[in-house]
Amino acid sequence: MKTVSVERAVGLIPDGATVMVGGFMGVGTPERLIDEMVRQGRRDLVVIANDTAVPGRGIGKLVQARLLRKAIVSHIGLNPETQRQMLAGELEVDLVPQGTLIERIRAGGCGLGGVLTPTGVGTVVEEGKQSIDVNGTTYLIEPPLRADFALVHAFLADYFGNLSYALTARNFNPVIAMAAETVIVSADNVVPVGLIAPDHVVTPAPLVDYLVANA
Repeated sequence: MKTVSVERAVGLIPDGATVMVGGFMGVGTPERLIDEMVRQGRRDLVVIANDTAVPGRGIGKLVQARLLRKAIVSHIGLNPETQRQMLAGELEVDLVPQGTLIERIRAGGCGLGGVLTPTGVGTVVEEGKQSIDVNGTTYLIEPPLRADFALVHAFLADYFGNLSYALTARNFNPVIAMAAETVIVSADNVVPVGLIAPDHVVTPAPLVDYLVANA
């Protein structure tokens, strides 16, 4: 794990990268990293996240700056700009049921070949997908999701890279930290090793590649 500036961390992300972003409606989203992505003008990105938040917050900033080529999300959030770009054909949006989305990410992090789920059977979600019958029940075969980068927000990080989260800001962050080639973390507080009790560590240090230093 390396401690780097936010400029260097975002500088690692090339145009066209697939990026997972933690949080739920902007809560638990690494705003410093998002702001720097907008400043550096990273383009043609594929974002995997729960939602696209709202204008001016979280992933909504990337949408507003027109930096996304595709969003794989469970819903667009309360973001009329996402809706506008989607309907105009300017942004591809792949809507995935929320439970299926997080399980596909978890499968990617655990090295599994996919997820079997009954969600979507008999609906438009089923179109173009494989299905399988198990003990008389039909399941869709959903492939795992992985990304080039995961952008994670933590409440606490130590200088090894162990992470702890606060309340609902924990949404999606620990799971995406397992499912990307490179994990970049922005933490509210960076503390000496030993101050995070072992049983409070949610994301262990070996999963973290870069920690953004506090400003």
